[in-house]
Amino acid sequence: MEHSVKAFPMTAENEHYIFKLSDNVEREHVNYYTRYGIEIAADLYYAKDIDKNLPHKAIVIGPPFGGVKEQGPGVYANQLAQKGFVVLAFDPAYHGFSGGMPRYTGSPDTYVEDFSAAVDFLGTLDFVGRTKIGAIGICASGGFALGAARQDTRIKAVVTSVLYDIPSLAGSVKGEDRQKQLHAGSEVRWTDPEKYQLMYPEKPADKVPANLNPVDAEFFSFYGMKRGWNPHALTNITATSFPSFMNFSVTTHLDSISPRPVLMITSEEAHSKAFTDEVYKKLAEPKEKFVLPHGQHIDFYDNTNIIPFDKITAFFDKNL
Repeated sequence: MEHSVKAFPMTAENEHYIFKLSDNVEREHVNYYTRYGIEIAADLYYAKDIDKNLPHKAIVIGPPFGGVKEQGPGVYANQLAQKGFVVLAFDPAYHGFSGGMPRYTGSPDTYVEDFSAAVDFLGTLDFVGRTKIGAIGICASGGFALGAARQDTRIKAVVTSVLYDIPSLAGSVKGEDRQKQLHAGSEVRWTDPEKYQLMYPEKPADKVPANLNPVDAEFFSFYGMKRGWNPHALTNITATSFPSFMNFSVTTHLDSISPRPVLMITSEEAHSKAFTDEVYKKLAEPKEKFVLPHGQHIDFYDNTNIIPFDKITAFFDKNL
């Protein structure tokens, strides 16, 4: 099948960044492969005046569930590159401009591998120190970044931003409801294995639909409207992918990350705060939970006045 593993070409005509690139930052489109043979499309950010003769600290950034590199990861990368870091923002396999068919396929294992494959790539760069690579996971990628760090010791420090533990949420379904969901996810493999649900409009909406619950309305206000809309981030995963999330955990054995440090960022107003609180308990020292007084969950995707970049910078400066 065409484009079964190869990444899609990214050009000025088909890219859609939700932020303005700093005049002081260089952004390069790069490609590399995961251990599953899927070609990943990513953006490499660094300061224009960087000395490429020296090994620099580097950070891998993963997007929220269903998100792509031109959204939140790019916002973070643009800011942190100005602080002197080499930063890689990627599209997960099967999403965005990365390869993989059927489109929007996913499992916790593939999302975890995306982080390790990014470390593989950074380690090929002469101006990145192989012992100086950290990771940031935004929303669901917070769990996947921790899942990667527990098994990939090359990741020396981790930041989670408004973590969402999607596998734990999916696995919490019990009894008859669990059986129904497993049955639906299994049977669709006979009929329509590429089936997925379009969650957001094909053009940015002017307002949030009135019939949405508060959490869905919040997500729509980002993904469905001009603020965060991207033509490659209109859905999450295929129907056949859900059973994997119901049967796989990324937040067990997190004590094995120690003695590498973890910083978990959230706010009192974030609807996802409970995930951070629960996962924090599973971590061994050194760990820190940084709770801001204000900021919705989605504000930590793109609001540079809310995201604590000084805190993140100090954390990686100290630990990479």
